[in-house]
Amino acid sequence: MGEVEFMHRELAAGKWNDMTFSKQMANIGSEVSRAIRWKSKGNAERMEACVERALELIDLTIVSCQLNIDKSKGRLREVLRCRDEICDYFYGYNEYEVDEILMQRYFDEFAYVV
Repeated sequence: MGEVEFMHRELAAGKWNDMTFSKQMANIGSEVSRAIRWKSKGNAERMEACVERALELIDLTIVSCQLNIDKSKGRLREVLRCRDEICDYFYGYNEYEVDEILMQRYFDEFAYVV
């Protein structure tokens, strides 16, 4: 099995773990916001690229939470739910009934903290 190729190499190499949870979520929100914009413009290719980057950042956040599991059990649960909702919204049937406004508001809260 080969090495995983990351789009965010520097972040995957450890920089991501140095960021606060709020900063991580704000960065994820930036990619989600871009994906929403491209989706609304009908550009599936660019939307897909943004979603893939967002999911990679979410996966890095999951690993970060697992490394600090004693401090971040609630965060891990939140990030896993967030990942599920993003996948459902962009690739599924939107069973959670999330819309662009709700998603943007959720991530904007983290940006305000940062």
